Amino acid sequence: MIRCLGCGVIMQNEDSKKEGYTKDLNNKFCERCFQIKHYNNYSFSSKDNLEYLKNIEKINKTGDLVLLVTDFLNLYNLNDIEIKNPIILVITKKDILPKSIDDEYFLKKIKLNVVGKIFVSGKNNYHLDELYDMILKNKKSDNVYVVGFTNAGKSTLINKFLKNYGGMPEDITTSNLPSTTLCMNPIKVNDDLTLIDTPGILDEGSIYLKANFEQLKRILPRKTIRPITYQIKHFQTLFIDDFASLTLDDNNITLYMSNDLKLERFYKDKVKEDFVYYDIDIKSGYDLVIKGLGFIKFMKSGHIKLGLLKDVSFEVRISII
Repeated sequence: MIRCLGCGVIMQNEDSKKEGYTKDLNNKFCERCFQIKHYNNYSFSSKDNLEYLKNIEKINKTGDLVLLVTDFLNLYNLNDIEIKNPIILVITKKDILPKSIDDEYFLKKIKLNVVGKIFVSGKNNYHLDELYDMILKNKKSDNVYVVGFTNAGKSTLINKFLKNYGGMPEDITTSNLPSTTLCMNPIKVNDDLTLIDTPGILDEGSIYLKANFEQLKRILPRKTIRPITYQIKHFQTLFIDDFASLTLDDNNITLYMSNDLKLERFYKDKVKEDFVYYDIDIKSGYDLVIKGLGFIKFMKSGHIKLGLLKDVSFEVRISII
C-alpha cells in the first residue's frame, strides 16, 4: 500500500477519475498532486467536514501533541476545533504581519488553552528552531499532529521541518488552493519526530471556497501587509475588489488584508447585484472579520451596511490589534 507523498491518499493505477490515480505506482505523487505541484492545475476534492471532524476524534484518542496552525488574518473559530490533546498554537506567515505589530503583545491577546503560542515563517525560517524545541519539550510520543483550517500553511511548515531537521529535500505538495491534503499523512522528519499532516478543515464561510486561482492570488498576501486607514467624514461605499463592500458614515477604519486587492470609493450608497447585504451595528475598538479575506478595525461606533458574496461569512470581535 503506497500513499501519495503530497495528499496522503492510497495510490492506484486503475481508475483515473478516482483519488490517488497515477500511471505508475513507482511515482511519489498521484496525478492530482503532480498537476498541482508542477502546473498549478487544481481539481477540488469532494470531501466534506464530516470526514475532517472524524480525524479530530481519532487524534483526541491518541493524547499526542497537536500543532494548531493558522495565520494572522484567520484567527477565528479556533475554539470550534474540539481538540482535547495538548496544543501549540502556530501562527504562520510571520513575514506578512504588519511591522507595527509586536509579536509578544499580540500573542497575549489570543485567549486559547494551549501549552504554547508562537509566530513562525517558513519563508525566512523565523522562530522555527524555537518551535522545534517547543515540540520536543511537549510531545507525548514521536507523533505530532498538524491541524488547521484549509490554506493555513501546514504543508509549507512540514516542508521546512523536513529540510531543517531531517536533512531531506522539501517535497510535499503545497498549493494556495483549498483542500490539497486529502488524508492523514505521516511524514517522518527524523528519529525523534513524525509530523502527521491532516486535511485542512473547510471553513464553509470562507471566501477561499468562492474564489478561483487568479482571485486567490489577490486575496492571499505575498508580502508584508501595509494596513490601509480611511478617515471617513462623509457617507460613502468602499468596494474591496470583487469580494465585499462597506457603506458607512463618520468613522475611522483600518483594513488588514492583502495589498493586492483593488479598493474603490464611491460617495454614495452603491450596491452590487451578486452581493448579499447585512446591516450591522459595530462598536469602537472592534474588528469586522470577513472570513478568508482579512479584517477591518473600527475606531468609532456606528452603523454599517456590509455586502458579501453569497455564502461568505463574517463575524465581529474585540480588536486583536
